[in-house]
Amino acid sequence: MEILIYVAIAFFGGSGLSYVLWDKAIKSKKQKILREAEAEGEVIKKDKILQAKEKFLQMKSDHEKYINEKTIKITSLDNKLNQREAAFIQRTNEFQRRAKEVETSQREVDLIRENLNNQLVVIEQKEEELTRMHRKQVEQLETISGLSAEEAKAQLVESLKAEAKTEAMSYINEIMEEAKLSANKEAKKVVVKTIQRVATETAIENAVTVFHIESDEIKGRIIGREGRNIRALEAATGIEIIVDDTPEAIVLSGFDPVRREVARLALHQLVTDGRIHPARIEEVVEKVRKQVEEEIIETGKRTTIDLGVHGLHPELIRLIGKMKYRSSYGQNLLQHSREVANLCAIMASELGLNPKWAKRAGLLHDIGKVPDDEPELPHAVLGMKMAERFKEKPEICNAIGAHHDEVEMQSMLAPIVQVCDAISGARPGARREVVESYIKRLKTLENLALSYPGVLKTYAIQAGRELRVIVGSDKITDSESEQLSYDIAKRIQDEMTYPGQIKITVIRELRAVNYAK
Repeated sequence: MEILIYVAIAFFGGSGLSYVLWDKAIKSKKQKILREAEAEGEVIKKDKILQAKEKFLQMKSDHEKYINEKTIKITSLDNKLNQREAAFIQRTNEFQRRAKEVETSQREVDLIRENLNNQLVVIEQKEEELTRMHRKQVEQLETISGLSAEEAKAQLVESLKAEAKTEAMSYINEIMEEAKLSANKEAKKVVVKTIQRVATETAIENAVTVFHIESDEIKGRIIGREGRNIRALEAATGIEIIVDDTPEAIVLSGFDPVRREVARLALHQLVTDGRIHPARIEEVVEKVRKQVEEEIIETGKRTTIDLGVHGLHPELIRLIGKMKYRSSYGQNLLQHSREVANLCAIMASELGLNPKWAKRAGLLHDIGKVPDDEPELPHAVLGMKMAERFKEKPEICNAIGAHHDEVEMQSMLAPIVQVCDAISGARPGARREVVESYIKRLKTLENLALSYPGVLKTYAIQAGRELRVIVGSDKITDSESEQLSYDIAKRIQDEMTYPGQIKITVIRELRAVNYAK
């Protein structure tokens, strides 16, 4: 629009007409602008009014919503207060009701207490009356019997005590017999099953070794000029060599089996070689001693392999091999140890224990009998200390030390080793017993039973497996005979060492003797 006005002014020039036109155009433009502004203002005014109305309506809606929420909360709180008030009123009524009940109960308790007090008074009166009657009766009884109450009580106690003692002894005997039957049955089953599964040879060794020769001419060469050869041989081996009139035989005597074996092998080599003189004797004996030592180690290794016992210290293996040349009461010690090891393994398996540990303990139980030195200790304790030194398990060490009851048993292996040692040593033909010690044991057994009062005679029979005890019928009763049998068995068990078991039979008989004249 402004461009058209400027074009018109330029076209018509600066005349008055152009000015009038220009002024009209300006006014027209102003009016148009005012109208447009007024129209736009009306539109804006209407929009603002509408927005204000919408905002007012929104605020009114929010306010009404807020008022409703507050009203709901107030109503809820009011309901809760009403409920609490009702509960409080109910509790108050309940408390008043209970208070009335307590008051009623208290009155009833007071009545009962009063009745009890009355009854107690009556009871006390009756007790006093009974006491007076009892005292009167006791005085009458004392007058009639001629005994005081204490004396009568003492007599009654003694009679009851004797009766109870008799019944208790009978009951104890029944229980012990029943326990022995069941225990013996199970124990015999295990032991018999174990023995049946082990078969061993009987090996008897003496303190001498007989060396056989082809002819008696060799005896002179062994003796040597002026006896030099035989003296050198005895000095080198520590064995006494007896050359007598026995045909084609020389006797080697000594208590050390290893030395006897060295002397036998050395003599065999010397006789085979034919060169017998002191220097040669010393050389051969030293060589044979080394061979025997190697044989001992090899025997120990072979024994552990045969039994399946592994991980032993080399020194323990050497001691096991050394058992081959040692005997106990005529029984070869290595054979005995192998037998005990097998018995222990079988018995441990029967009882659900570790058979490998049991076999190990059985094999090592007598290593205290073959030490390199001779300490003043029982062989079981010495063997336990040696096993401890070579790092054996505590259970095995305890089983070694306790198999003769010299230390306390601490595991189930210990009684198994002890029992198997007794089985191996006590079986017929296993050992030879010295007559003097055998007789001494029998006498000790008889004297132990004779030390009890009322015992007249004692007889140890069946090689000490049974003890017959004769008692006087006028000195000991039947029940006391049972007690005597038990006491003797217990004392023998505690004080004596013996293989197997000993049966104690107490005999009490009444003999009536008269003479016809």
